[in-house]
Amino acid sequence: MIFLETKIRGALLIEPERLEDERGFFARAWSEREFETRGLNPRLVECSLSFNVRRGTLRGMHYQIEPYREAKLVRCTMGAIYDVILDLRRDSKTFKEWLAVDLTAESRKMLYIPEGVAHGFQTLVDNTEVFYQISEVHNLESARGVRWDDAEFGVIWPIRDPIMSLRDGSYPDFGE
Repeated sequence: MIFLETKIRGALLIEPERLEDERGFFARAWSEREFETRGLNPRLVECSLSFNVRRGTLRGMHYQIEPYREAKLVRCTMGAIYDVILDLRRDSKTFKEWLAVDLTAESRKMLYIPEGVAHGFQTLVDNTEVFYQISEVHNLESARGVRWDDAEFGVIWPIRDPIMSLRDGSYPDFGE
């Protein structure tokens, strides 16, 4: 696995290190030891799938508060997404900064999202699937979100007029 730093402290873009031959390739997609060595949360308690029928579907910006803060490892297994993270850690040098990366099934890249960082994505093509590995159980009382278009952050999304759930579209601005 190849771990690449991002501008958000603790968030990493991870590329599979391919061992190729005439049959194709083999690549490790998860290693508890490699995550621990890099100081990343290696705990894995849930895996989830998000399937999205239409291009322009936006999910986010989600996070959980204590005692259920969660780290995530996100990969697009079918299609393509514009994956966005937003640093909500008040003690972070990158507090209120955001980062976007394209994750595609073809690239097989993954994004590691540390605790305290909100996550969301927008599908770039129809029939897109996203696979999450999560360090904590989902807890409704700890689940939170911020507006996808909150002017305080200025996230630039590639597709106007997204398809969203009522819940995701009604999150408050961060300052509220």
